[in-house]
Amino acid sequence: MKAIIGKKVGMSQIFDENGKVIPVTVIEAGPCVVVQKKTAEKDGYAAVQLGFEDVPERKLTKPELGHLNKANVAPKKYLREFDLENADELNVGDVIKADTFKEGDFVDVTGTSKGHGYQGVIKRWGAQRTPTSHGGGPVHRHAGSMGSTTDPSRIFKGKIGAGQMGVDTVTIQNLDIVRVDPELNMIAVRGAIPGPKGGLVTLKTTVKVHRIKNVESGISNNPQKASGRNPQKASARTK
Repeated sequence: MKAIIGKKVGMSQIFDENGKVIPVTVIEAGPCVVVQKKTAEKDGYAAVQLGFEDVPERKLTKPELGHLNKANVAPKKYLREFDLENADELNVGDVIKADTFKEGDFVDVTGTSKGHGYQGVIKRWGAQRTPTSHGGGPVHRHAGSMGSTTDPSRIFKGKIGAGQMGVDTVTIQNLDIVRVDPELNMIAVRGAIPGPKGGLVTLKTTVKVHRIKNVESGISNNPQKASGRNPQKASARTK
């Protein structure tokens, strides 16, 4: 697995060689520094901790600053741990840049969704309002009754309700990388990713499995299909 920490810059569009427009999200990926290395002998598993974005020392606590000074790394604002495929080859102080990925790679992007504050059930869950005629009263956008009476005398967990909307950890899977700029540490990913501009995101190799289909199209041997009963009719229809 390959991974890197980045920051969402914004959305744009890129034209491919055929002239088709591709909506992309531009991510400032890295550079990330290896702050800590975990091994199977000492920690029970192999992984590395990456640090991203320099920050003044006064903005860190003493334990955080001591952790970074032990690795002889400049103060970093964000620390994330990844189970990289080459974790055994990396050492503390190594730098991971945007060129760790290449065009055509598929990644899973994780970020924090935009916050919408305290919202009601209609905006938060798409609930339906009550009728607005014949004395409905000022409760048209309320949740309404949702619990039984004597049995069970309570509301079951998981029912929709008003509350904080957004600020959730969201992962968008299987996005392909359209362009990589190592000089600017920029990665353009097809489609939208969660979070506002400037929000922290992590890119990891997708967990999806991509299979290449080598199936040649031809006339079916299934007698229940039209191509199997009358190949000439099927070929005429597909012209």
